Amino acid sequence: MKIYSWNVNGIRACVKKDAYFSFLDTHNPDILFLQETKAHVVDIPDNIQNPTGYYGVWHSAEKKGYSSVAMITKHKPKQVFEGMGNEKYDCEGRVVGAEFDKFVVFGVYFPNGSQSPERLQYKFDFYQDFFAFCQEFRAEGKNVIICGDYNTAHNEIDLARPKENQGNSGFMPKEREWMDKVIDEMGYIDTFREFHKEPERYSWWSYRTAARKRNIGWRIDYVMTNKDFKPYIKDAEIHDDVLGSDHCPVSLTISV
Repeated sequence: MKIYSWNVNGIRACVKKDAYFSFLDTHNPDILFLQETKAHVVDIPDNIQNPTGYYGVWHSAEKKGYSSVAMITKHKPKQVFEGMGNEKYDCEGRVVGAEFDKFVVFGVYFPNGSQSPERLQYKFDFYQDFFAFCQEFRAEGKNVIICGDYNTAHNEIDLARPKENQGNSGFMPKEREWMDKVIDEMGYIDTFREFHKEPERYSWWSYRTAARKRNIGWRIDYVMTNKDFKPYIKDAEIHDDVLGSDHCPVSLTISV
């Protein structure tokens, strides 16, 4: 089974660039999570919401043109999640997920903390409350997969210019400490690093200054799983050849 996650930075723009459907045709994901769709469900044509062979779940922010996430899946879930039952976050359309027989999987658009100290605190609150939400499933003995735009580069290897960005949101010490906590204390695996130790592998590049062409990027899109799920993990990858957004897709291949 192939699970993909992609911040499309506007689903309608991605479709106009002929990137969305061509990605589905080329990569044939079993499950695809989208972040920053920036669209209300009523404004999305059905062939985008539910491409042929897929069932779609779209969770939109209350504010038009803002945030919003989606999941399209070939496999019928046991249940779906639109948000995490917390209006403080659900009004921004940041979480969508589903439960299957062997795992629960979420696609998440974690907040960006760069706008203000208040938004940085909101980001930390979101981390705290979302992972507490996931812990409820793990306490029931369920495996959990969390993929999406984490809006944080974990280590220096995960961005092209670490020294210049240590004071910027996305690479602040406190944000990186949260990533440490997720892995070291909560027991999650950064699946990409299980297979790839090489530098200069990024998932986001600024549209400014031709950053993608020069590969001046950040790895801020991740797929995490609980450690007990490791035997099911077969591969993890960053698909930096896929265009259509300032992010590229990331994926996890599992055998269940």
